[in-house]
Amino acid sequence: MAPRFRPQPSDEALDGLRSAAALLLVYPHNGLWHVPLTLRGSRLRHHTGQVSLPGGRIDPGESVEGAALREAQEEVAIDPATVEVLRQLTPVPIAASGHLLHPVLGLASQRPAFLVAEPEVERLIEVPVARLQDPDLVRWEQRTRSLPPHDLMDVPYFALDDAHIWGATAMVLAEFLALLGELDV
Repeated sequence: MAPRFRPQPSDEALDGLRSAAALLLVYPHNGLWHVPLTLRGSRLRHHTGQVSLPGGRIDPGESVEGAALREAQEEVAIDPATVEVLRQLTPVPIAASGHLLHPVLGLASQRPAFLVAEPEVERLIEVPVARLQDPDLVRWEQRTRSLPPHDLMDVPYFALDDAHIWGATAMVLAEFLALLGELDV
């Protein structure tokens, strides 16, 4: 789900990125497994109005898992005590905001009592995992790169009702779906 012609950052460029963490939580709801996504608030400095996983910067001395759980609690009120951390997924460099995103995969035995923290989060989007596995959900569009050389690039995204899930969030979800495919779930 990476955009076509997305340059791979050098090791030096990766060293300059600030660490961030996000929680990809899987939980049962109405007989199906779901993941929560957020629509980022319109007043935020980066990625406004985009669909994302709950997450944010890692504080000094904080672990990746600790940051992912803290941010998920702050943004959508996921109680860290109810999450079993399964593993970290592949870090994703996000050049536009200067972050290296460390996704954390977690499992909850029941649907969290979500509460959206406005204005950081505009709304919560609960997506059935089975829906994300539908190949017809993946589409492509052209976007102008936000960083020089502002040329066009082909960007894949999950077309989910009124939301487009693209960029780092789409890449994390694609890795998660690939892992599920390996498990034959």
